[in-house]
Amino acid sequence: MSESIRKIGQAMPGPSSPNLWSEYEIEATTSLTDRALRNLKHGDAFAVLDAHGDIGTLSDTAEGLYCRDTRFLSRLELRVEGKRPLLLGSAVHEDKAALSVELANPDLRIGDEKLPRDTIFLHRTKFLWRAICYERVSVRNYGAARRRLRIDLLFDADFRDMFEVRGTRRLRRGTTTVEVEAPDRVAFRYAGLDRVERCTVVEMAPTPVAIDRQRMTAEVELGPYEQRSLFLTIACLDKAVAAEPPMNFLAAYRDTRRARRAATAGIATVSSSSNLFDATLGRAVSDIYTLVTRSEFGPYPYAGIPWFNTVFGRDGIITAMMMLWVDPEIARGVLRTLAAMQAQAIDPEADAQPGKILHELRHGEMARLREVPFGRYYGTIDATPLFVMLAGLYLRRTGDVATIKSIWPNICAALRWMDEYGDRDGDGFIEYARARESGLANQGWKDSHDAIFHADGSDPVGPIALCEVQAYAYAAKLEAAAMARRLGHEDMASTLTAEAERLRIAFESSFWCEELGTYAIALDGEKRPCRVPSSNAGHALFAGIVSPERARSVGASLLKPEGFSGWGIRTLPAGQPRYNPMSYHNGSIWPHDNALIAIGLSRYSLKAEANRVFCAIFEAGRHQDMSRLPELFCGFNRRPHRAPTPYPVACAPQAWSAASIFGLLGACLGLSLDHERNEIQLQEPVMPDFLDELVIRNLRLGSSRADIRLHRYGTDVTANVLARAGNARIIVSK
Repeated sequence: MSESIRKIGQAMPGPSSPNLWSEYEIEATTSLTDRALRNLKHGDAFAVLDAHGDIGTLSDTAEGLYCRDTRFLSRLELRVEGKRPLLLGSAVHEDKAALSVELANPDLRIGDEKLPRDTIFLHRTKFLWRAICYERVSVRNYGAARRRLRIDLLFDADFRDMFEVRGTRRLRRGTTTVEVEAPDRVAFRYAGLDRVERCTVVEMAPTPVAIDRQRMTAEVELGPYEQRSLFLTIACLDKAVAAEPPMNFLAAYRDTRRARRAATAGIATVSSSSNLFDATLGRAVSDIYTLVTRSEFGPYPYAGIPWFNTVFGRDGIITAMMMLWVDPEIARGVLRTLAAMQAQAIDPEADAQPGKILHELRHGEMARLREVPFGRYYGTIDATPLFVMLAGLYLRRTGDVATIKSIWPNICAALRWMDEYGDRDGDGFIEYARARESGLANQGWKDSHDAIFHADGSDPVGPIALCEVQAYAYAAKLEAAAMARRLGHEDMASTLTAEAERLRIAFESSFWCEELGTYAIALDGEKRPCRVPSSNAGHALFAGIVSPERARSVGASLLKPEGFSGWGIRTLPAGQPRYNPMSYHNGSIWPHDNALIAIGLSRYSLKAEANRVFCAIFEAGRHQDMSRLPELFCGFNRRPHRAPTPYPVACAPQAWSAASIFGLLGACLGLSLDHERNEIQLQEPVMPDFLDELVIRNLRLGSSRADIRLHRYGTDVTANVLARAGNARIIVSK
């Protein structure tokens, strides 16, 4: 290890220290939960709309039409005779990724005539396809008289960078111009400081009767029970990438539905005796495949809407892990994408070293100008071992040696990074410290600037070795050893196995806190334990580094009343110095965190504990809008007749939260698929009280397929094979 690496940033800022990262945190000037919002996404474009299907009726919100980290539309309002229609209902369809909004006219006076409310029905259908927002407004007259109506569409484009929308201040911006280019078309153009032109083109059909730079007006004449439709396209054009012209509405609608069906055609499906659970599963599938974006490398689940609609290494890997039994193709896409983006050189501004796996990818103006460091940013300490771990799990699940061979140089580079750059002082542990003040101060999954601390509340001095990262590294080395053995590299496999065992022994010695009955959250730069109990120790169960004799103690620690709120396991137990149930990482509840913990509990045969976590997260999810598990929610204690308290700026949908329901279900069923053994295994399956029966269909292993019904009788679970093709063995162990 070079001396320059040794000297990379030592001090870890705490809550009272100046920290540039706080400039990038999301400013909660408005809440994402104070009213119903609707989300659409395709590829690099997404929309955040209110329940009417409008954008920007309130100021300073996250609403908008975005593409590649830029807001291309900041206002879109539908008006009937100058008034906002009455909302009847709105929903994003699970199978179409389209928003359907039903509206009615308010009481109106048109000239000398009065139009009673609920006479005119308006149905808005909106979806995204290839960076274009398509909308059809169907207008039907349910009155007995002929009516002529004026319908206005008001719009604007501010071309704000996503980090501006999140609250980061800018000293300078580019220049925006707007022009009526044709009787049916308005174009907004933004000349960015990065010398990239971005353009929003709004078009209406039929041609409006009036048009200006921020309004289009249509006149619709309707006889009794007659219907007419207006069509709107809003194209997001970024001159840095190729664009396609708008399509006919129905053709684009057909293509988006076909693409969704194709994406989910081969996945395993689950149905149950509980309509509520089926609704949660259906929303989770819809959210995951909405967030999945396809590239030349395959499918990749973008992290979440609105703040994280892009490639995140850690998020994509963990989502793929929890979806492995449902759809291993996601893991293949994640592995190939991250291998292609693996760091090749030292770049302090990006926290990059050779072999390191990406943290975050951004395309916006501020990233291109390096006003924020996240263009290609590698400031994550855990994505690299998780990448290796996922590769091993994927091979075990699929037997896809060809893919592993194709990325084997990347796996080897990741292992070298773990030893040469990750382990800064040669003690066998992986540590982090940012290379520049502009980078993330904390680089584990809990990357808030105040997330790591000593038991007295003081700030640790780095570099910091996190509990869960050592566990990931242990699992990564074991998985790499198995892959090396499969590829014929016996010496390498033996070396990696020995290294994993040395790490396990050192971990037990350095991280275990007998007085806490669990592992310290971290070691500081002097190798002093941060003796703080946290959910991080549950990830050590997930990765399998925990000694069997200590696993039950760790599980009990996590499920103490201080840690378990009734809605799930908190990131930090109540009573700790920085505990705050409304914080991002110091007392909140994250579904993916709980799912990984449940997988870990199941791994050590703590099935009752895993089932308890499953029940809590499901109960929390069913209280959410559209039965959708958000990124996180507040960690207040569960109270009778009360729902979980929302976190005000949580992403929803969020990929690893949506995938959590499958991670939790797989954990409780003890479900694993082993290609080499040709076995589908259900190890000590348990089912929660809210489920009497489950049916898993199209469970694939190699060329085999199986449909399995599971039935709960009290605490016992039986399994019946409904259909099968191929010779895979199905094994249920009690």
